[in-house]
Amino acid sequence: MANTSAVYARIDAQLKQNAEAILAKLGITPSALIQMTYSQVVLNNGLPFDARIPEKKPTAIGAMSRDQLNAELRKGVESFSQGSFTADDIDRALAKEFGI
Repeated sequence: MANTSAVYARIDAQLKQNAEAILAKLGITPSALIQMTYSQVVLNNGLPFDARIPEKKPTAIGAMSRDQLNAELRKGVESFSQGSFTADDIDRALAKEFGI
């Protein structure tokens, strides 16, 4: 038998129940998940997922009709054409608003 070591953690009971229900559907035990997670930490030399506050993302345009989207794009092109904004102004605004 492999040399193993116990890991103990206290977590929210509802979180545990919800996670274990999902793991059961996947056929993965909590112990196997911990083993896989630790293996990924070692393999990646860090967390196996992004641990940061998500940046603001632009609003999805999928809910807009083609006419609405075209109207908004025309407004932007007209603003740019009239010199209301420079390309640098637009880049700064996008970076500030959306982190891009």
